[in-house]
Amino acid sequence: MNRPILRLAIPNIISNITVPLVGMVDLAILGHLESELYIGAIALGGMIFNFIYAVFSFLRMGTSGFTAQAFGEENKTECILMLGRSMLLGIVGGFILILLQTPVDLFSFWILRGSEDVEALAREYFHIRIFAAPASLGIMAFSGWFIGMQNARIPMYVAIIVNVVNVALSWFFVYELGMKSDGVAWGTVIAQYTGLAAGTWYFFKNYKNQLSYWITGQFFNFEILKRFFRVNSDIIIRTLCLIFAFAFFTAESARIDNTMLAVNTVLLQYLFLFSYITDGFAHAAEALVGKYTGGKNIPMLKKTVRYLFLWGLALSLPFTLIYILAGEHLLYLMTNNPTVIGASGPYLFWVGLVPLISFAAFIWDGVYIGATASAAMRNTLLISTFAVFLPAYYLTKPWLDNHSLWFAMMLFMMARGVLLTLYAGKSIFSIVQRD
Repeated sequence: MNRPILRLAIPNIISNITVPLVGMVDLAILGHLESELYIGAIALGGMIFNFIYAVFSFLRMGTSGFTAQAFGEENKTECILMLGRSMLLGIVGGFILILLQTPVDLFSFWILRGSEDVEALAREYFHIRIFAAPASLGIMAFSGWFIGMQNARIPMYVAIIVNVVNVALSWFFVYELGMKSDGVAWGTVIAQYTGLAAGTWYFFKNYKNQLSYWITGQFFNFEILKRFFRVNSDIIIRTLCLIFAFAFFTAESARIDNTMLAVNTVLLQYLFLFSYITDGFAHAAEALVGKYTGGKNIPMLKKTVRYLFLWGLALSLPFTLIYILAGEHLLYLMTNNPTVIGASGPYLFWVGLVPLISFAAFIWDGVYIGATASAAMRNTLLISTFAVFLPAYYLTKPWLDNHSLWFAMMLFMMARGVLLTLYAGKSIFSIVQRD
């Protein structure tokens, strides 16, 4: 069981790690220019796209779950049709975003207020990078499909290609052509279309024979489409709850003061780093759980979930030790500001709790996506956000101050893991047995 898990998890971990790395490189490229305005511009513009693509993340998650189940059923027609549906939705969605870029601009910069100079540069960055939307969403659809087909290597190759091209072109445009944040935006656009082309090439190289199973008459199967959109709407609600929780955390940090905003932003990177690693196993869960759910193989489904949690626990223990013993030293990798480093000290013990408290939620997410048990995921996030996270913060804020944010975040992560565990019997195992 360990071999198929690692065969899927390791490439996914590599793919996940490339995401924050390329952002760091982009910031480093602009950070060495003569003004900090360019960093602010890419930070604001990048935040808009983080939100947009988080909302559209159902393209990857929903596609992987449905494709994995069709793979487990050995339904080759449904496998290829799922790719077609997801690609159509992604490409059309991307062009709609391009058409609606002005209202998206007005709404986004009404919420994300910056100085006049930063907003001007951020708007320029946004209106260039938005042209990458069809390619970015197409890559999400491809990635979900390849994972569902039990192939995590191709998404890894595509992610590496996208990030290498992005970094190379951003550096060339900025330092050789004298462009600024607009150069980074054009580098991202070209890199995304390069990634879409690479995904297409890998598809025809490895899966061209799948096209022979295409049946146009089944493409708009009402029952399948109804379930597809129902599951994806649940995933969108679940994702919006996650976005709200972290946006609220950041907004409340800013309300305290600029130092606490910087402290909490830096310390959140500990959580994000652990999530990037653990999500490699969550993506493996999507593929394997989907396959065994589709194949109605209850013994292998239960065995897979058990092994995935053992891997999650095995990852959380060393991360916990590293965060507790070396947490302060890790701060210097992210900032050399003595004020931020000094103010972070009282809150470091919270990040030491992150791995043990959060790994169950991350692993369960992959399991539920593979089983397309989206209603339980949606309900869990709604409860965790509005019945746990917000009350925990407001009830403890008067005497815990910034600690109340971290206390609420820890309860939020714990509630997700506990609730998903409680829902599992009814939402995953019993349903598969009945089917």
